[in-house]
Amino acid sequence: MTAPRARILWADDEIDLLQSHLLYLEDKGYHIDGVTNGEDAVSAVREGNYDLVLLDEMMPGKDGLTTLMEIKEAEPGVPVIMITKNKEESLMEEAIGAKIADYLTKPVNPSQILLACKKILERAQISGEQASRKYVNEFNTIAGMVAARPGPAEWITIHTKLAQWEVEFDGLPDVGFKQTLKDQHNECNVEFGKFIEDRYPQWLHGPAADRPPLSVDVVKDHLVPLLQQEKPVLFIVVDCMRLDQWLTIEQMLYPDYRVQKSYYFSILPTATPYSRNAIFSGLFPLEIQREYPEIWSRAVDDEGSMNRNEHTFLINQLHGYDLDVAGGSKYSKVLDAGQGRKVARDIKTLLDNRLITLVINFVDLLAHQRSESDFLQEIVPDEAGYRTIVRAWFERSWLLQVLKQLRGSGYTIVITTDHGSTLVEKPALVKADREASPNIRYKYGRNLNADPKQAISIREPAEYYLPARGINTTFLLAKENYYFVYPTDYNKYRNKLNNTFQHGGVSLEEMVLPVITLEPRER
Repeated sequence: MTAPRARILWADDEIDLLQSHLLYLEDKGYHIDGVTNGEDAVSAVREGNYDLVLLDEMMPGKDGLTTLMEIKEAEPGVPVIMITKNKEESLMEEAIGAKIADYLTKPVNPSQILLACKKILERAQISGEQASRKYVNEFNTIAGMVAARPGPAEWITIHTKLAQWEVEFDGLPDVGFKQTLKDQHNECNVEFGKFIEDRYPQWLHGPAADRPPLSVDVVKDHLVPLLQQEKPVLFIVVDCMRLDQWLTIEQMLYPDYRVQKSYYFSILPTATPYSRNAIFSGLFPLEIQREYPEIWSRAVDDEGSMNRNEHTFLINQLHGYDLDVAGGSKYSKVLDAGQGRKVARDIKTLLDNRLITLVINFVDLLAHQRSESDFLQEIVPDEAGYRTIVRAWFERSWLLQVLKQLRGSGYTIVITTDHGSTLVEKPALVKADREASPNIRYKYGRNLNADPKQAISIREPAEYYLPARGINTTFLLAKENYYFVYPTDYNKYRNKLNNTFQHGGVSLEEMVLPVITLEPRER
């Protein structure tokens, strides 16, 4: 005998008149029990194992709302559909406040009841099945795009599709395609690495009009036009935020803002000292070295200081567009929650500035601390876990408070990131001398060598607009989800670094990044 799709309890004082409805649901595979009053309904819920309760609001003795509250006390997790003749809004609000799953008004027909039951009992399964069918078509679409030798715009579309499917699958049961999606993402990154190795130098040395937007174009393309129109701007850079992470938090802004997205490619290496300085200065690393030799010289001696001049870079870049905001610009780097809460408290005192810039480190800090913490690796086991934590942070963060406070302030808000990260899973053996940099996804130094299938080797740094750090400097950029390990203590570092989030290399997640413009909704 086939097991029923679900067990349903229907409480109605006229249950005998509803036999056709019960038979219809049973014919659809549900097990139905009927009772005629609230007392019996509560007892049945306590004794039985029901997946859903259909509850009449008007019954003799214990009324529907009282019965509802007692059912919720007995079995908090069982969903309840309230059925009533009463159309008063106050009753609906009271029932909704008691956490009913749905609300139907009599008379109800069998198809209406079936639809309500399926919506509650089988939503996840139905959504998963429909998503699977849609993804099969999307899989073929993406595969066809990759086979057709995509250009920059097509790679943005591919990455956007992959990220959207990853987020959609997060909210569904295991539909059997999550591994397929991951495998397809990995295959796309293989081809994307080949594309970047072939095209990136051409982007740098050809006409700017022939290349896609890069880090150096973010301010020019998104801040300068707003400031030239004399619009006040809040510019937010979230360090190390991936596109899929943004997609998980974007919907929280819909009630207050119209969200517009565009995209750009991070410069290489996809690491903060390079990519974020490029955003604020509008210059490639080699150009920063030439234009700011003293700053670069200090940074070479102390790499930790490489991002201490972002506000200076930004003011000077805007000055090049005849925008003098030095007296009306406020810059803050938010390294922890305490600093963030202070920004939220003080934000209204900053509103006389034409430009407010915030650099936020939470997402990047989470990635770094996860690498060192077994506890965080348990909480954030994979990309889906990373998305969940980022969403939970944003939902309760000082940053969301700030965005809500600024909705009626007249500010246009521009949000972006300097690079993403990738979950590394494959070690790439690298040979280097003792002076090589310690980075996991990119390295520079002398006599560096790695498998060309696993890394891009840059023997002439100037070709990538990178400054040489001494004679015979070589840069290595890891492709796909590789990470660099040395022959010495190979197993030790493989065990330490495998399944950690890293950045600096070449992948869709690290390079294809969103720029979001928020315009407040009028109310």
